[in-house]
Amino acid sequence: MTDLAKLPVTVITGFLGSGKTTLIRGLMQNPGGKRLAVIVNEFGDVGVDGEILKSCAIPDCPAENILELANGCICCTVADDFIPTIEALMALEPRPDHILIETSGLALPKPLLKAFDWPDIRSKITVDGVIALADAEAVAAGRFAPNVAAVDAQRAADDSIDHETPLSEVFEDQIACADIILLTKPDLAGPEGVAKAKALIEAAAPRPLPVIEVAEGVVDARIILGLEAAAEDDMEARPSHHDDHDDHEHDDFESIVVDIPDQADPATLVAAIGALARDHNILRIKGYAAVTGKPMRLLVQAVGARVRHQYDRPWRDDEARQGRLVVIAEHDDLNPDVIRAALGAASVRAAE
Repeated sequence: MTDLAKLPVTVITGFLGSGKTTLIRGLMQNPGGKRLAVIVNEFGDVGVDGEILKSCAIPDCPAENILELANGCICCTVADDFIPTIEALMALEPRPDHILIETSGLALPKPLLKAFDWPDIRSKITVDGVIALADAEAVAAGRFAPNVAAVDAQRAADDSIDHETPLSEVFEDQIACADIILLTKPDLAGPEGVAKAKALIEAAAPRPLPVIEVAEGVVDARIILGLEAAAEDDMEARPSHHDDHDDHEHDDFESIVVDIPDQADPATLVAAIGALARDHNILRIKGYAAVTGKPMRLLVQAVGARVRHQYDRPWRDDEARQGRLVVIAEHDDLNPDVIRAALGAASVRAAE
C-alpha cells in the first residue's frame, strides 16, 4: 500500500491530440469525491490546454489549482519549475487530494518519473499511476508503429530498427511506462480499427496492460485514480528507448508560433490547416483565431489533417484580439515560410 502521508500524483501521457485535455476536463467534472489539482506542461508558449481547463473549473478543482508549465518539458526543468509548482500546490488550503499532470504530447514519461526521486519531494508525493492515451484511429493506421507487422498482421514482420522514427519511440515509451492504456476515439476507428490498435499496443507493451476504450474522455475516476502503483519505485518494469542515456532531447521536434489575421470565414481557416497538415506532415496545430464580426474567440485544435474548432469564450477587454497558433512538426518538416504563406500569417517565430 502507498504511504498515506504522500500526496498521490497521476501522470497522464499520450501522443499529440490523443485526448488528454478532454480526459482531465471530465475528471474535473466528475472527480469521484476527490479535490483535484492539475499541472499542464505545454509545448510552446500558447497556453491552450491550461486555459481550456481553467474555463471548466469547479469547487473540487478551482482555477487556482490549475497551473501551467510552459518553459519546456517538466523533466528538463525539475529544479526551476517542477518542484516549486508541486510545493505551491501542496501549500494550498485546503490541500488537494490528488494531482493530475498532463504532459506535453512529445514528452517521454520515464524521465518525468525520475524527477519524483528528488530529495525535496520524494517523501511528500508518489506517482499513483501513469495513464497513457492512444488515439485508436491513428494507432490503427500505423502512424507510430516501428514496423509494418505491428499494425498489419497479414504482412510479414520486420523488426529492423531502421524502421523506427522519433514518433514511434515516443509512442512506445509512453505505452511501456503506463499502468493503464485508454484507447480514445474508438468510434472513428471502428471495430476493426480498435482491434488493430489493441494488437499494436499489446505488441509494444513490455507487460500485460489493461486497455480501456474511452469516448469523449468519459471514464470513471475510480478506474484510473487510486492505483497506488508507486511508479517511481517501479522503474525497471518500465523500459525506454532512452534508458542508456543520462538525459533526453526534443531536437527531433520543433514548434513555432504563428500570428494570424482576422478570419472572414472559419471554414477557410480549417481547410488551410487541413491542407497544410496533409501536404507538409504537420503533427499538431492548436490555438485561437479572431473571426470578423464575432465577439467570441475561435478555438482551433488539429491532429494531422483532422481539425476541430469551436467558439470557446468572448474576447476579453484586457487582451489583444489576435489570432495565434502553435504549429508542431518533426524538425525537417517545419518550414516557417510555407506555414506563413499557407495561413496568411502576419508573423512566425520560434516557440519559447
